[in-house]
Amino acid sequence: MTTPAIRFGLPLLIAIGLAWGFFVLNGQGPEGRPLAFSLAIGAAFGVVLQRSRFCFYCNFRDLIEKRQAAGVIAILVALGVGAIGYTAIFGAWLPTPAPGRLPPTAHIGPVSLTLVIAAFAFGIGMAISGSCLSAHFYRLAEGSVISPFAIIGAGLGFGLGFLTWNPLFLAITSNAFILWLPNIFDYAGALAITIAALAALAVAALWWARPAMSEPAASLTLGEAIDRVFFHRWPAVLGGTLVGIISTLAYFRVAPLGVTAELGSIVRTAGTAWDVLPGTLFGLDGLRGCATIIKEALLSHNGLFVIGLIGASFITSLIAGQFKPRRLTGLDVVRGLSGGLLLGWGSMTALGCTVGVLLSGIHAGSLSGWVFLLASCMGILAALFLAKLVSGRAVAPQTA
Repeated sequence: MTTPAIRFGLPLLIAIGLAWGFFVLNGQGPEGRPLAFSLAIGAAFGVVLQRSRFCFYCNFRDLIEKRQAAGVIAILVALGVGAIGYTAIFGAWLPTPAPGRLPPTAHIGPVSLTLVIAAFAFGIGMAISGSCLSAHFYRLAEGSVISPFAIIGAGLGFGLGFLTWNPLFLAITSNAFILWLPNIFDYAGALAITIAALAALAVAALWWARPAMSEPAASLTLGEAIDRVFFHRWPAVLGGTLVGIISTLAYFRVAPLGVTAELGSIVRTAGTAWDVLPGTLFGLDGLRGCATIIKEALLSHNGLFVIGLIGASFITSLIAGQFKPRRLTGLDVVRGLSGGLLLGWGSMTALGCTVGVLLSGIHAGSLSGWVFLLASCMGILAALFLAKLVSGRAVAPQTA
């Protein structure tokens, strides 16, 4: 149980540290301002993720196992809001989406069997470890004993991904195609198709879900409003809307949202320096997604984004009294490392995760985002089915 000094004093210190970092970076002029913005937008993302429990795996599992649609509706709202925001930016930056032209830096990735396999593996990794990678970052702030090992496992998975990249690229990925919906349907048509698809998924989710119990309307006092903001889970639609807005602002100001580039870059830099990774990774640096690089600077946009995400998550989690670590078990370590290994390999091979490929990809009108969504959901379903099958056999009565 956390003391009042820790519950409220530590968040204040973290907030001061984040604010100090923002003002120091912002004071460095044109070179530092994008870094400061990355730290700030990462903090905003962390607050929204933690307060609204925005997790791709958890929300999908709630729909499948508990028939609760709120979390999935939050994801679909985030995808719709971001798609509208991206379309507005594209219209200003690239008025005519002519074939052969793509908007700058948008995560419009290649589509191939490699993407399907990687996303499927990522889905299994989510089911084993209990979260997607972005959720593991904010769950550090909730005292999760699995998340540290999942992140370590993801680092190992990135290393494995770099080792398997060249054979997969030569055999499959080199023949991949890139499909950007506005190239075919123009901006209006692509956005209409995206919104229609999201609406159809929302209808299906609501049809599958149990009817929600309605609560009587009541007047909201100032104290109750503060309580709902700082101590209770935010409404799903609000969380999804804020995620879509943050994604749009991030792309407009710095780069598309993604949480794996820094981790992958650290692994790539270390592996190259230690001569355990291939010196050349065919075609990797020319593809769109959460790009990994050989790090030459300590601070990066994505690194500061993740620092802001984790720091702000600690602030909101501590204030809400949701920092609740439990005793670590051997199974926790195995789940974290094995699930994280699949998360890292899938992220590296797919050029991103549920944020970098799925979220930012669908926002950008890329087919790769939809393929990642479908294949990762299939991976989750396969893992849940296998877990139930194994569990059923374990408790089945023995026959003579």
